[in-house]
Amino acid sequence: MDCTRRGFLKMIGAGALCLTLGQFGFDLKEARAYARSLKIEGAKEVTTVCPFCAVCCQVIAHVKDGKLVSTEGDPDFPVNEGSLCAKGAALFTMYTGEHRLTKPLYRAPYSDKWVEKDWEWTLGQIARRVKDARDKDFIQKNEKGQTVNRLETIFSMGTSHASNEECAVIHQAMRGLGVVHIDHQARV
Repeated sequence: MDCTRRGFLKMIGAGALCLTLGQFGFDLKEARAYARSLKIEGAKEVTTVCPFCAVCCQVIAHVKDGKLVSTEGDPDFPVNEGSLCAKGAALFTMYTGEHRLTKPLYRAPYSDKWVEKDWEWTLGQIARRVKDARDKDFIQKNEKGQTVNRLETIFSMGTSHASNEECAVIHQAMRGLGVVHIDHQARV
């Protein structure tokens, strides 16, 4: 949104006026409801679940012309009663933010430049490097001769932006490779 200096001053003035009117006893609920309805007017309301943790707070998503235009906590859901944590509140921005990466970027060793690559090349590189590391470093038996089937040279760090289901699949894939060093960063 481009905002000129004049537009900014108008918004500040209007905001100050509204705050003042609110202090004099004017009921601003109707004005707030009208302003909010402009954004989601004509949008389809879809009830969904926040994907970030096991609490499963319910979220109302507003979709207009096939695009997400708003998200909010569901006030009628007994678990979160409309409130969301920082990750849930940022759900809309996570999916619509202009700084969100949508294509793989690769930086070669000792390079200072990122190069855009396609998904086929990127996934091939990841698979090749994981396979090479596993072939080279897989430990089948420990020094006592016990079967351990583990890989200690790969570490997996989960992300709070993965859903519970995605985290479960990632965890099982890492265990299937023999990876023992697994952590998850889901804290706010």
